[in-house]
Amino acid sequence: MSQKNVLRRSHLGIPGNESQLIEEAIGSDADELFIDLEDSLAPSEKCDARTELIETIGKHDWSEKTLTYRINGTDTRWWHNDIIEVIDAVGTAIDSLIVPKVQSPSDIKTVATLLKTVETNLGSSVGSVEISAQIETAAGMDVISEVADASSRLNALIFGPADYATSIGASHSVDEYPGHYWHYPLSRVSQAAASAGLLAIGGPHTEPYDSQGFQQACRTEAALGYDGKIVVHPEQIATVNRVFSPTEEEAARAQQIVETFESTPSEEVAAIDGKIIDQEMYEMAKRIRSKAERSGLY
Repeated sequence: MSQKNVLRRSHLGIPGNESQLIEEAIGSDADELFIDLEDSLAPSEKCDARTELIETIGKHDWSEKTLTYRINGTDTRWWHNDIIEVIDAVGTAIDSLIVPKVQSPSDIKTVATLLKTVETNLGSSVGSVEISAQIETAAGMDVISEVADASSRLNALIFGPADYATSIGASHSVDEYPGHYWHYPLSRVSQAAASAGLLAIGGPHTEPYDSQGFQQACRTEAALGYDGKIVVHPEQIATVNRVFSPTEEEAARAQQIVETFESTPSEEVAAIDGKIIDQEMYEMAKRIRSKAERSGLY
């Protein structure tokens, strides 16, 4: 995983042909910039956007910002050049790429194979560019566990709500559904990611200017074990960074649990306030403490 900023809470998405927005986003508080060559562009814009993306990336220092870009799907005519041309030109600046509409493990394996070839030809370190798999179809959700284990390059599973709803023929009238509309797919992505040791990233909120709904979506995803979320507007970054970071109280409690567990003699039972600290609680506390440290709470 990228060593520039191992926190991956807020993922600011920007179309590949919006060089001015990309330049402005470098100074934002987003943990990661994700430059899009797929859905945000019309077919006639894709090749020019790829060229513009390369030029824009080449103009800036990315040592302090995690940089990801989304290629076109492996069933399109653009995806191979999205990899070959971009990695050949600015691969040293790229931390990972997103593969959209993943339908099977073979999509990830195909991308990983091409990446290895490009890296080898360039003489760069094989495996330096990681992969995030975007799950946004019924077929992809059906084999998500296999996708999660498809390549050692994988760092995250990303849920894509809009295309997923279309793929299953779901109504977008969320208020008509008697429960949480996205609970099943969100939970399945989170479970598969955790099982494979990957990050779980939420997709963009379907109503980007609904601040109350956006905040609730972040809280729901965080409660389900998600590590971060794609945002489509800089004003959403602060909410995501706050919700997907531990509170000061959570950080302090985690520190107390870790210290107590580690200082308790092996022949004794670690406990706080009369409650036993088991191995699972200890491991969870370590994860919270680690995220708190990276969030600047310690």
